[in-house]
Amino acid sequence: MVVANAMKLTEKQNRFVDYYIELGNATQAAIKAGYSKKTARSVGSENLTKPDIKRAIEKKMKKLEDAKIAKAEEVLQLYSRILRGEESEKSAVATPKGVEVVETPADLKTRLSAGKELMKRYPAMDPMTAEQIRKLKADADLAELKAKREADGDAQDNIIMNFNRTDGRNTDDNSN
Repeated sequence: MVVANAMKLTEKQNRFVDYYIELGNATQAAIKAGYSKKTARSVGSENLTKPDIKRAIEKKMKKLEDAKIAKAEEVLQLYSRILRGEESEKSAVATPKGVEVVETPADLKTRLSAGKELMKRYPAMDPMTAEQIRKLKADADLAELKAKREADGDAQDNIIMNFNRTDGRNTDDNSN
């Protein structure tokens, strides 16, 4: 869809957009863009109401945000590099000769933390999460069955279900 009347901004308006993003003040942006100091306040305010200028500000702000905010793929790659010990950090160490900067790989605690963060994002790989999901599904099935029986007029709470434990403990054993 082509927008009719989409005005191309003047050089002064483009400078206003850039300065407004930098300063966050329409009056100061107008002055720096080259508008008269006497009219800068009204021109700055007016510029912020013009659709083309508003769009230009929004477009540049989105571009800046997109460049600064890490994408999910970047985060996952970083966690993976930390987990594999491919990331290192610099730290200052006191030596008899003075202070030296040394690079050390991520310690075990940091690597485990990265592993946990990755596992949160891939629940199918985490056995504990898989068990929690299995239990939630069983609870939902039970609630659905009870609701169906109540709707059918057979409101009995004597539903017996057998669960197989995967941790090796006996289900009859009530002593935790």
